[in-house]
Amino acid sequence: MAFVSQLNQIPCKTLSLTPPHPRLTSKPSILAPNPLGLATPKLKISNPEFSWARPATRIRALDRDESGPEKPEEEEEPSDVAVAVAEPEEEKPAEPEEISKLKKALVDSFYGTDRGLSATSETRAEIVELITQLEAQNPTPAPTEALPLLNGKWILSYTSFAGLFPLLSRGTLPLVKVDEISQTIDSENFTVENSVRFAGPLATTSFSTNATFDVRSPKRVQLKFEEGVIGTPQLTDSLVIPEDVEFLGQKIDLAPFKGLLTSVQDTASSVVKSISSQPPLKFSISSTKAESWLLTTYLDPELRISRGDNGSVFVLLKEGSSLLTS
Repeated sequence: MAFVSQLNQIPCKTLSLTPPHPRLTSKPSILAPNPLGLATPKLKISNPEFSWARPATRIRALDRDESGPEKPEEEEEPSDVAVAVAEPEEEKPAEPEEISKLKKALVDSFYGTDRGLSATSETRAEIVELITQLEAQNPTPAPTEALPLLNGKWILSYTSFAGLFPLLSRGTLPLVKVDEISQTIDSENFTVENSVRFAGPLATTSFSTNATFDVRSPKRVQLKFEEGVIGTPQLTDSLVIPEDVEFLGQKIDLAPFKGLLTSVQDTASSVVKSISSQPPLKFSISSTKAESWLLTTYLDPELRISRGDNGSVFVLLKEGSSLLTS
């Protein structure tokens, strides 16, 4: 106990774990204004025994160039969603002006010739000259190697084939005229259909032949006719009676017969209707002479010039071509 009493007499200073309250002093600081427009003070703590001060902090707005290198942008991950991009359509090359003029002149020269039947010798000579000039500038030197261009229906506009002239003559079939002669080519199945459409006062009908073809050269195909088809008559809207008809070189006035023809119109219409319900009549062609060849000497998307094995020429226009209405 004596030792404890002596220990209590040793002078000592009490250690306080709680520092005395610092005295805060404020001093204006040269700082950039903060976003609120207020200056941020710098605080300093003073104490008789020790001093604790907060280091000065300066805030300054940095330019983009001073902020250090930019972080590289993150690469976009590839998307699984397909985006359709419209590609510009390829423009078709313009047709040479000289060929366009020749084609227009050729089609104009057909006017009034009835597909060549009524053409004068002077007109034929002009047509032959225009055809020769076009053949010399043929844009498709090997037509049989460009079969898609041959595809489709071609309308006969002119021919020098005398074998068609009796068919085109109105005197051969009174009251009936040849409305259209066409050739339809299917290059995928190598077939050709030649068709003649007739128009009469009560109905229209057609006669056609079906053939297959083989490619024999870049310009020439061999045709083999296999089948003939007589189309089912189709009833027209009304009976049209002409003033006169030509038969065997003689004009026959039909005025006296108009009353009689009109009275039987209803009966004839009913007959045509009954015939129209029947299927087309087909027959095979087995003749050894049912073969021919055709040479295409000019071909573009709307005009075709072909020559037959008998020296005749055929000028055909593609169905839908503007040249058909020019």
